[in-house]
Amino acid sequence: MEESNTPPPTPPPAPATPVETSTEDKTVAILSYLTIFGFIVAVVLHSNKKTKLGAFHLRQMLGLIIASFALSIVSVVLFIVALIPFLGWIISILGWILIGVAGTFLFVCWIIGFIVAIGGKEKPFPLIGAFIQNKLGGVFN
Repeated sequence: MEESNTPPPTPPPAPATPVETSTEDKTVAILSYLTIFGFIVAVVLHSNKKTKLGAFHLRQMLGLIIASFALSIVSVVLFIVALIPFLGWIISILGWILIGVAGTFLFVCWIIGFIVAIGGKEKPFPLIGAFIQNKLGGVFN
């Protein structure tokens, strides 16, 4: 009789239970999308109790605020360029079309972020969300 030294098989790991987000986590996430004042209140609330969900949405909204500010600066520059006859007018018209598209995209991202925050999930914005999380990864931790 040969004795087998093989250990008994290990049981499969227990299925992962979804992590429930608390109301306070969602509050910070939702407030971050409600105007600049809501963002500031969300930052204050988040500083008292840091959560992963709150930090994620605060970073997303900060990225949106920075992108909107940059878009505003570009629009002022285009206004100044429009004072140049002919070439300035053409550049400004094309620029205003691009600003309209970019502004609409940022507005759609804001709506998506708000809906995702209400659901208590962490889903980055399309196209720019991963970039925002990468560049602002250390903020609000």
